[in-house]
Amino acid sequence: MGDSMVYHQFNIAAPKQLLAPLIRRCMALGSLGVIEGSDSLSAYFPHPLSPKIIMRELDIAISLLSSRISGHRRPAVTYEVIPDSNWNAMWQTRFKPLSIGKCFSIIPPWEKAPRGRIALVIDPGMAFGTGHHETTRSCLLLMEKYASATSRGRFLDLGTGTGLLAIAAHKLGFEKVLGIDTDPQSIRAARRNRILNGASGVSLREGGIGMTRGVFDMIAANLIAGTLIELSRSIARRTAASGIAIMSGILNGQDREVLAAARKAGLRLRERLRDGKWVSLVLGW
Repeated sequence: MGDSMVYHQFNIAAPKQLLAPLIRRCMALGSLGVIEGSDSLSAYFPHPLSPKIIMRELDIAISLLSSRISGHRRPAVTYEVIPDSNWNAMWQTRFKPLSIGKCFSIIPPWEKAPRGRIALVIDPGMAFGTGHHETTRSCLLLMEKYASATSRGRFLDLGTGTGLLAIAAHKLGFEKVLGIDTDPQSIRAARRNRILNGASGVSLREGGIGMTRGVFDMIAANLIAGTLIELSRSIARRTAASGIAIMSGILNGQDREVLAAARKAGLRLRERLRDGKWVSLVLGW
């Protein structure tokens, strides 16, 4: 078996409150995809990455995160090698079509969308952002709900990941769509998915919100609470006077701090959507 024909799988058993930051860390380390369970996750890495380095970095992250909570057993990490044939079979087994809201259906490349729905074709080579996570689903529901309340001129997907929300905005009829992400691997994944969806009108760039210009009729920021707080003023400056800003990726209990920062920046709450342990906020002027 050649080196290019295997993948590294890291399985992490951890308390629910640590899963989101651990997923972010895995993606930052170069994970191709992450599958999240109720109290565990599996992260997949390409063979050229060193499993020893990944294990060391995960151990450091776990030590830092575990110091924030008490009364829980330290997260356990196991590692195994997945042959290429098993990888493909696994994704085709686990990634099923998913219908969200009144119009969207998220499908892998080998499936067909149900008749009468907007197909979002996502390559499951990058699992985080396939729409199966609560925060992504919430963003899609809110985009669908509020798109008609805007002029559908400019849309910004802040932290685009797989490009799913940017592609969805394009298919909702936004004239100019920009997806940005500080992670170059995410931009590569988003570009693959842009091709799969025939969404050539979606612009994708590596970088942060500081590289953008002008205002947007809708902004989707599916990040984490700390980052949303830090970027609240920038998001407010980029939201058009009649525009909408969707902030997601917020755990229950953290929404008060995010909302306080958004209000301090001048934005007003229009809706708070809860999905399990996650909260999404819709804000405007």
